[in-house]
Amino acid sequence: MNSLLYIIAVVLIIGWLLGFFVYSAGGLIHALLVLAIIAILVNIIRGRAV
Repeated sequence: MNSLLYIIAVVLIIGWLLGFFVYSAGGLIHALLVLAIIAILVNIIRGRAV
């Protein structure tokens, strides 16, 4: 589960960066960033460093 959360977070951050620089999709890009940050925080809170 640890690696799955990390992979999801990385994919969402990459998607956010691509969306931010390639096109403007409004709130979707920011939602991706928020989801990535939440995944990283859950991973850290559970005691498994990223």
